[in-house]
Amino acid sequence: DMIAPSHGIIWRKHIPQIMEAYQRWSSGQTKKKVVIVYDTMWKSTEKMAGVIAETVTSHGIEVSLLSLHDNHRSDIMAALLEASGLFLGSPTIHRNLFPSVADLLCYMRGLKPAKKLAAAFGSYGWSGEAPDLITEALKEIGFDVISPGLKAQFLPDASEEASAKALAEDMVQR
Repeated sequence: DMIAPSHGIIWRKHIPQIMEAYQRWSSGQTKKKVVIVYDTMWKSTEKMAGVIAETVTSHGIEVSLLSLHDNHRSDIMAALLEASGLFLGSPTIHRNLFPSVADLLCYMRGLKPAKKLAAAFGSYGWSGEAPDLITEALKEIGFDVISPGLKAQFLPDASEEASAKALAEDMVQR
């Protein structure tokens, strides 16, 4: 009649559908879906996310393009549940991750989403550590990381946009 976990919402309706969803989520079943999550300071990382999203979408694969500025980490994790791939992007700030991206990675470490491909991307002004830090964190969490990470200095130029398209193509092929 009811699902009342010790942590989370209480379900009083649609119990068969909820049980089916929990079964899919707990077994790690995925769809042809890619989640692209990013935050941005000056729109450079956002531009990279857009190029990746356009490329994946052009192959008929479902895409969720989620800005950390506009989406809560719990909603992002819900979108990631049935996705087969993740792109995570961050600008580099003070030789580190943007705080919202670091927060999401901390949250992911606890939840450990499984059986997913992943790649990092990000923009920078002078040092560019964020994609490397994301890549290491994604490996630690258990993602199958397909690339060492994509970096663009300042606003991505045509060459860096081409690299973003190639990375997206690689994810699509896998």
